[in-house]
Amino acid sequence: MTKSELIGQIAENAGISKSEADKAYDAVVSAIISGLKADGNVPLTGIGTFKVTHRAGRSGRNPSTGETIQIAAKNVLKFKASKSVEAEID
Repeated sequence: MTKSELIGQIAENAGISKSEADKAYDAVVSAIISGLKADGNVPLTGIGTFKVTHRAGRSGRNPSTGETIQIAAKNVLKFKASKSVEAEID
């Protein structure tokens, strides 16, 4: 599903225009990003939880040359679906 298809679904289900649904979508995404920056954890009841975790630096290998390289540490986003969502998609 693309962003425009999702916005169309939101507009249809909520009985609002596509421009209003687009603003609502942008507001939700912005709120999730703000929550992740502040707390590192955003639970959405009935959907799942977004969580920021730290991935430590490590050694890797360049597949073309076989040369050993250092992969930098970074923060990564993880999503864990709720049990009800997992049950729906099975």
